[in-house]
Amino acid sequence: MSQRESLDGAAIAASWECLSNLVADEVFAARLTLTNVSGAPIAAGWTVYFNACRRVLPGSVSAGFDVEHLNGDLFALRRPGGAAWLPGETIDVRYEAQFWAISVTDAPLGFYLVEADGRTVDLGDPEVHPFARPEQLRRHARDVLPPADAAWRWRENGGLRLLPPEDVGRITPTPIAARFTEQRCRLAAASAVIADRALAGEAALLRALLVQLPPGEGARVLLEIGAVAEAVAMNRPEAYRLDIGTDTIVVRGASAHGVFNGIQTLAQLLDIDGTLPCGRVLDAPRFGYRGMMLDVARHFASVATVQRLLDCMARYKLNRLHLHLTDDEGWRLRIDALPELTDIGSRRGIAPDARSLPPSFGSGADVAASSGTGCYDADDFIAILRYAHARHIEVIPEFNMPGHARAAVLAMRARHDRLRAQGDVEGAERYLLSDPYDASVYESVQLWRDNVICIALPSVDRFIDTVVAHVAALYREAGVPLRTIHTGGDEVPPGAWEGSPRCQALMRERGWTQVGQLHADFVGRCRAILARHGLVFAGWEETALAYGDTADATAAHGGAVPQPGFAGPGFQVYAWNNAWGSGKEDVAYRLANAGYDVVLANAANLYFDLAYAKDPREPGYYWAGFVETRHAFGFCPLDMIVSAADDPMGQTVPPERLAAMARLTPEGRRRIVGLQGQLWGENARTRDRIEYLAAPRLVALAERAWAPDPLWCAIEDASARTAAMDAAWNEFANRLGQRELARLDRAPLAYGYRLPPPGAVALGRTFHANVALPGLALHYTLDGSEPDAASPRYTGPVAAGPGAAVFKVATFDTRGRKSATVVIALDSHG
Repeated sequence: MSQRESLDGAAIAASWECLSNLVADEVFAARLTLTNVSGAPIAAGWTVYFNACRRVLPGSVSAGFDVEHLNGDLFALRRPGGAAWLPGETIDVRYEAQFWAISVTDAPLGFYLVEADGRTVDLGDPEVHPFARPEQLRRHARDVLPPADAAWRWRENGGLRLLPPEDVGRITPTPIAARFTEQRCRLAAASAVIADRALAGEAALLRALLVQLPPGEGARVLLEIGAVAEAVAMNRPEAYRLDIGTDTIVVRGASAHGVFNGIQTLAQLLDIDGTLPCGRVLDAPRFGYRGMMLDVARHFASVATVQRLLDCMARYKLNRLHLHLTDDEGWRLRIDALPELTDIGSRRGIAPDARSLPPSFGSGADVAASSGTGCYDADDFIAILRYAHARHIEVIPEFNMPGHARAAVLAMRARHDRLRAQGDVEGAERYLLSDPYDASVYESVQLWRDNVICIALPSVDRFIDTVVAHVAALYREAGVPLRTIHTGGDEVPPGAWEGSPRCQALMRERGWTQVGQLHADFVGRCRAILARHGLVFAGWEETALAYGDTADATAAHGGAVPQPGFAGPGFQVYAWNNAWGSGKEDVAYRLANAGYDVVLANAANLYFDLAYAKDPREPGYYWAGFVETRHAFGFCPLDMIVSAADDPMGQTVPPERLAAMARLTPEGRRRIVGLQGQLWGENARTRDRIEYLAAPRLVALAERAWAPDPLWCAIEDASARTAAMDAAWNEFANRLGQRELARLDRAPLAYGYRLPPPGAVALGRTFHANVALPGLALHYTLDGSEPDAASPRYTGPVAAGPGAAVFKVATFDTRGRKSATVVIALDSHG
């Protein structure tokens, strides 16, 4: 069992089990077992705290115990009036909670004990019992989506086949045109790189690549800026042409960025021995915006972790890093004029001076050891900016407001209290973000009850302007242009501002009758502040939508329609909530048709924090479905209504709903500026987890954002469309399995992407296995031992042999890393 001991030896072992998801509609039953394994009694008056994404239902807890929801995802378990917790004593607590629990992500985590005398002991995560029974694997009685077990994967992978290397694309993302001959060119560590001063950075990156090649002389490489080809160069500065001869390689770009893209293609064509085929590549991107969002607010990511993501992005020609720097659970960028933002807002845990945020998402009680503690000072942030800029990646910082802002609200309240105690009343009010008399009753999706900024306060505008000015100064010091700031704006809970005297007074003064009008005014003020700094306003889709009585909104549109006043230059909106049943499946198209510049951030295809599959062992949420690499690859950016007709949660989509959805107008098509993958941080406590969730989905995102529109998107017939998609996916899956993942294995990057577990079945006394990415190696054992890279390689069906047999098989990369092991047991009568 999981346990973590304090210096005085006190410890508790914890285990947790989902008992059933079918006790009532959207209610599950669970069991928490806690054992005092410290060898000493724990005095009465103790409290065990934990984080959980599912609300415990009042009145459902075992007799003699209380579970209190404190705020956010933090809960407290107590035994009121009980005796001491004796050594070896086990506490068995059963309870019911909202919704369901079908995976390790749904289990509570981050347990810690606070004893009666105030001593705090981190306990870590509980042992989670396996999800094996039907009532543990189904979300509810209507759940028809099967679990992604070995047999399911076997069926899903059944249509894939290993292609010969010559039928597998050499370049990812796919270029506009590529032609190669039988001749070969050789590059070596000493190959000359010739470039003028405008391309000094690109030349340096290429030389760093060549250093890894075998020694000796090789072909020379010319880097130049110039006309690429009229067909691709018009308004496309990232276009490039790569000409590979036997003794000279010319990389010509329409700009330095185009040259950089050509170098990435050159790197892909290089074999380990330094040779590559002669020929020509002509290329330019489909979309100008090709991004990844990384949430560092929920769990902090080091500079090195961010730089590794940037390197992976650069390999596949992604060009925007959207850094989600703030949220309810953390503020990650130091602002010199407002030190409390990071002195308090970047620390999570139980701090002796109370200057911290509470533990969230299992970050634990120890502030110093918490994955929720950390921030970027000026040097850190400038290092990220310069690293990204050298790779032609623009960093877009996000400061989420007015919702998702609890870290900032509490930090500025602490600043207020400090200055007021010093007698500086004017200074205390200068950056206050909350109305002290606010009696609003609300709860956010993440269960916070105090996470919304009071947008009627003039101090809020001053706060935003101060943050923007500081960020702009950091970009100037880095020598990197700042073009856009993302202001968040998503998921403001109903009820916010309704009980705030300041908000209600402003509404009466302006003659507003709906809080939506107050919110729209705030968005307009934010846009004006950014415009004064010469910046583009960016926000999630909610910033461009009008709700309820503020517009002629209908239930068919999720209660929201595009705001008429914000569309046009200087306003960029990120459309995210296309989950089936939301009423907003087509919101991206409606916004684009209304004149907004739209980045497609669709949850059902591009949320990389969602679990890959309905497998209890897979980390990640699944509220918008399960997002396999294939789902990102199969996304049709300009025809997503048809491509999304099959709900990933297994529900049936009414034909009338599909027929009512918006289609892009010619002007709307021009307003789709690009695609972005989202990697939210709730379940990304470590660098390993970030990389597991990011890739290989990131590579599929790059393919869709760069390559020409896939042919299947234009096919109306459903069966023909599916067949065309399957054929294209088979080639791309081979490209990943045979080429790209091996490239990601190589030093110095050696990215920690996810290896898909094999599919496997026993047919009679023969074991069969397959893999989602043909070309990856499968290794197996029959003696019950764990397979490793030295175990027999699976090349075809394996006979069980006489007597009992256990077939264990796993997927391996070229480094020897392995996937989860699949176990198929066969008894002597099987």
